[in-house]
Amino acid sequence: MIAPQPLPAVGPGFSPALDFAFEVRVSLAPSVHIGHGGGEITEYVPITGGTVAGPRLRGTVLAGGGDWCDRRGGVYQLDARYLLRADDGAVIDITNRGYYHEDDPTAPAQYDDALPVSEAGVYYRTSPVFRTDAPAHLWLARTVFIGLARGDDREVAIRFYSVS
Repeated sequence: MIAPQPLPAVGPGFSPALDFAFEVRVSLAPSVHIGHGGGEITEYVPITGGTVAGPRLRGTVLAGGGDWCDRRGGVYQLDARYLLRADDGAVIDITNRGYYHEDDPTAPAQYDDALPVSEAGVYYRTSPVFRTDAPAHLWLARTVFIGLARGDDREVAIRFYSVS
């Protein structure tokens, strides 16, 4: 039996790198109130379409998905599920969970080059998981991503970064 080789230790100051993969712009219909109880309000926001553009993926957002949102105080817990169609016709399922709140005085405004990707004081982050059997897009199902989101009641834009 061959002994495993020791892995190099992660040194002080190590930080994972984030590489921009693509941006999803999701069009939204008005929210639907579901209910509330115990200090929580639940709403559903239908997804009506959108676009996907970036260096690693291009396509559209298919209508029919949605975001289930639980609000406790000023913190929104997001659970979105929708489909992307890549320009080559492949369908990609995305489950995108995250948090939104406007009460973080330490959250700076952030930019990707000149593009604002988050507002000062606002924490709006997602953690997507992708599924597909399309060979050209299997990398999505084998990669960890984070999303930096911004938007309003009609559209949300999420820039997805792969973690390396």
